Amino acid sequence: MALVVITGGARSGKSAAAQRLAESRQAAGDRVVTVVFADGDSDQEMAARIAHHRALRPPEFAVIEAGDATTWRGEIPTDALLVIDCLGTLAARLMDELPVALDDDPAGFEAAFDAALNETISWVVCRAGDTIVVTNEVGSGVVPAYASGRVFRDCLGRAGVTLVRVADAAYLAVAGRLIDLTAAPCELSWPSE
Repeated sequence: MALVVITGGARSGKSAAAQRLAESRQAAGDRVVTVVFADGDSDQEMAARIAHHRALRPPEFAVIEAGDATTWRGEIPTDALLVIDCLGTLAARLMDELPVALDDDPAGFEAAFDAALNETISWVVCRAGDTIVVTNEVGSGVVPAYASGRVFRDCLGRAGVTLVRVADAAYLAVAGRLIDLTAAPCELSWPSE
């Protein structure tokens, strides 16, 4: 099992890079299953985004448009190359499905959200098949004005750190280019004089 993580900001090219990688594996004979987490056709702009992504996927890819955060897992063949596009929208689903409310118990809500994300990461890591995870690099923007946005950013940021740490390969997508994070240092040393 190999795990590849591609992180980046909005419109950075992360989904396109994941698709190209999956297409290369599909050409080599792998079966590809893409799982997407969309809010349905909630408004015209989102519907257009969903249609755009659908049109870009090869017809040979099996696509699961997941309606919730977990039941789709049973639909994935164990030996298929799985593309999760993307962890940020999956995280939003997980957040919506938590049994505790942020306003009632902020610390409990954040702990439950972290636990749900960590359980998802554990499931991905334990799969028999290869996996590509697309995720959002959320730490480069402003601090969200609302508690739910701050919790989302913090938990997804921690999940990204965990995923990249356990990945076989990890990339940061910036303006359509990919920066290899796999060998990037995790610690700094003081510069030599």
